[in-house]
Amino acid sequence: QVQLVESGGGLVQPGGSLRLSCAASGFTFRSYWMYWVRQAPGKGLEWVSTINFNGDSTSAADSVKGRFTISRDNAKNTLYLQMYSLTSEDTAVYYCVKDLSDYGLGYPAFGSWGQGTQVTVSS
Repeated sequence: QVQLVESGGGLVQPGGSLRLSCAASGFTFRSYWMYWVRQAPGKGLEWVSTINFNGDSTSAADSVKGRFTISRDNAKNTLYLQMYSLTSEDTAVYYCVKDLSDYGLGYPAFGSWGQGTQVTVSS
């Protein structure tokens, strides 16, 4: 069974940084596009960032571009999200998501989700 387990969240002051990790198992991690998606309190789901199979192509939402960096280590079956210059607007549950199909469909198609990790930015 596909399993995605996020970790690294917590409480951080504005301007601080965190690195989120997602441990993947139950599928051929290196063959799948991966995503980070978040949900702020009382808000809907918001796409954060995307990375392709081998990590040589990435994209990010305008709200986090220049502050967040997505990366992956296929040898360790792990996805990362490095976050800098955090603000209260970044407070959310962050989810690791795999694409629906190996090597993608030419557009984002969310498949399995992790349980999420809470990021709280507050002074």
